[in-house]
Amino acid sequence: MKAVFIAFDQAHREEVIAALNSSMMRGFTCFEDVQGRGSVSGEPHYGSHAWPGMNSAILSMCEDDRVPVIMERLRKIDHERPMLGLRAFVLPVEESL
Repeated sequence: MKAVFIAFDQAHREEVIAALNSSMMRGFTCFEDVQGRGSVSGEPHYGSHAWPGMNSAILSMCEDDRVPVIMERLRKIDHERPMLGLRAFVLPVEESL
């Protein structure tokens, strides 16, 4: 089992959830109004007058075979509007309850 952590500009919200649905990844936890700054490029998302954008983040658990499917769909979303910002990380799940 894997955990997929997705941080994205709030403008991507509907597309990211649609990507999860079409990848058969039903369960997720969404964190709204997440602040941050990319490590390489893009503008900060601080929710301030100078940097008004905000991010969201989603954490979803899935079976290993779902990872390539969701990652490809997320890459497509990021490629279509790269300046908005979208990052995804895959982590092993050691144990779950």
